[in-house]
Amino acid sequence: MPRHPLTPGLAAAALSLLLLSQLALAEDASTWKDLRPELYGSVFLAQSPEVLRLDAPYRTDNDSRTLVSAKVHAPKGLLITGLDVILDENPMPVSARLTFAQPVERFQITGTFRINGPTPVHAVATFDNGQRFMAESFVKTSGQGACAAPPGTDPKEALKTLGQMELALKTAPLAENQSASGLAAGVLNGPDKDLDLTVNIKHPSHSGMQMDQISLLYIPARFIDMLNISVNGAPYVDITGSISLSENPRLELTVPPGGRTAGVHMQDTDGATSDAEVTLPGY
Repeated sequence: MPRHPLTPGLAAAALSLLLLSQLALAEDASTWKDLRPELYGSVFLAQSPEVLRLDAPYRTDNDSRTLVSAKVHAPKGLLITGLDVILDENPMPVSARLTFAQPVERFQITGTFRINGPTPVHAVATFDNGQRFMAESFVKTSGQGACAAPPGTDPKEALKTLGQMELALKTAPLAENQSASGLAAGVLNGPDKDLDLTVNIKHPSHSGMQMDQISLLYIPARFIDMLNISVNGAPYVDITGSISLSENPRLELTVPPGGRTAGVHMQDTDGATSDAEVTLPGY
């Protein structure tokens, strides 16, 4: 059967869609092109899935609460000193910045984020010799504009539980690529393997772009500014937050071998603070 050529109208529509797609890609690339030197200067950003992997859904089913995960395994002889999670098109692109008190060999974090619209996502890990690795992905959204979407709870009611935290500490499962990290199997499978710390925080994470549905006035920005996480009473990692953290955010992160207790100190942009601590079951 002979092929039917496109009619002029269909051809024009197809060309328009192609041009719009190329324009969107160019805009996305342009955002990272500007962000990259602003954040990291001219430092080379290496890429290797064995060192840094970023997991994010290609199309999120909840713009206001999207899971984004980054996993880092330091190259032999190096240690991780920092990790950034960047949502390029969000109003505050640097969505979470982690700084380790003592460099670590491996680390994983998963968090719930607001994604304001279709955006490239980047993770950048920094190592103790100054070297950096990058991983990237892309998330499509429903177009709700999550950073301006109405809050899920009444702003006054949210203040009653603001800062409350629930923590859980448990032995971490063996990661898919952890066997390739050069660590002895006995350590990975023994009593001193990595732990998982889960942090659930009650906080409205107001972006400053949301409107009170009753007063029709904009709700002032108020979000988690800093999380200081300690292990066995010693500083472990500091996490700088942003409006990109979801309402009532949930974070899951690696605690190094030997951890028996974990503590979290939260401070928000209004100066409110709260503390919580958890002990590994059996200790």
